[in-house]
Amino acid sequence: MQRYTFYLFCLDVSAFFFNFASVNIKYYLLFVVWYLCSLLPLRVHYLLSDGIYVVLYHLIGYRRRLVQKHLVDSFPEKSAEEIIVIERRFYHQLCDYFVETVKAMTMSERQIRKHMVFKGTENIEQCVAAGQSCAIYLGHNFNWEWVTSLPLWMSDKVHFGQLYHALENPEFDHLLLNQRQRWGAQCIALTDILRVTIEYKRKNQPTVIGYLGDQVPHWNNIHHWCQFMNHDTPVMTGAERIARKNKQAAFYLEMKKVKRGYYEGEFKLITRDTHLLEEFELTDIYFKMLEENIRRQPEIWLWSHNRWKRTREEFDSRFEVVDGKVRERQTPVSAAI
Repeated sequence: MQRYTFYLFCLDVSAFFFNFASVNIKYYLLFVVWYLCSLLPLRVHYLLSDGIYVVLYHLIGYRRRLVQKHLVDSFPEKSAEEIIVIERRFYHQLCDYFVETVKAMTMSERQIRKHMVFKGTENIEQCVAAGQSCAIYLGHNFNWEWVTSLPLWMSDKVHFGQLYHALENPEFDHLLLNQRQRWGAQCIALTDILRVTIEYKRKNQPTVIGYLGDQVPHWNNIHHWCQFMNHDTPVMTGAERIARKNKQAAFYLEMKKVKRGYYEGEFKLITRDTHLLEEFELTDIYFKMLEENIRRQPEIWLWSHNRWKRTREEFDSRFEVVDGKVRERQTPVSAAI
């Protein structure tokens, strides 16, 4: 019996080290391929992007029905021809995003500062100098991956963070996590963001934290709906709660594509007195500014993301709010009727 137990123990240990080695081998293989590809000149990356576009858009038709539906519903005033133009430009931009993300691994500080320019950083510096932390709202406007180079434009006294959602693939997650922190911004998991902000506040260390606020909240995190791009939209409100609780200044980062491979981000002050706003007012202002940004250059927003998969009708039938908390109904409304 003891010999049999020892045998099982050896199998468990062997399986653990095999899986550990397997994960690391896959990661390093991915890293090497990614690194070698990133060494290619940017003009070569864009030639590859043009080829990927043909495959993704014309041959595979990646999420084309979803993208078309989003565009038609968001721009009812536009003709079918105008929708097709935006759709094709979006897919070109999506493919550029892929290659630009790969290229970011080996871009020098001089290169990234040339291709990703920030304006209005002096307003953030003023807040930090006064001891006030800042919440930066941004959307999935291309190329948000290059926004992680913001620390290169600010003084060393500013501590940067960005909300981070882990990817399902552990190898890609590890790779992108390291890449997003390359320029000095700390990636903070969603579950840790409140704790981290409180810790820095206790240390009297002002922080600048970026929030990609246009993602889809889980059912139990839906506390507010707003009109966004002609849709009744459930929105995430965690960033607002943190900003108001810690009396942070709030900025919106307006993104603009100048030309292929060149982006400009301008910080627009929303308010330095977030704690004085009404509940959800900051979130509503953010989505209004994001919509204005999208309407100026609709092709640079991530239309392939299933942003409106949750509806108010389904929420009202399945969930209820009790003491400020969302919980599943014991008897769905449809069943009760």
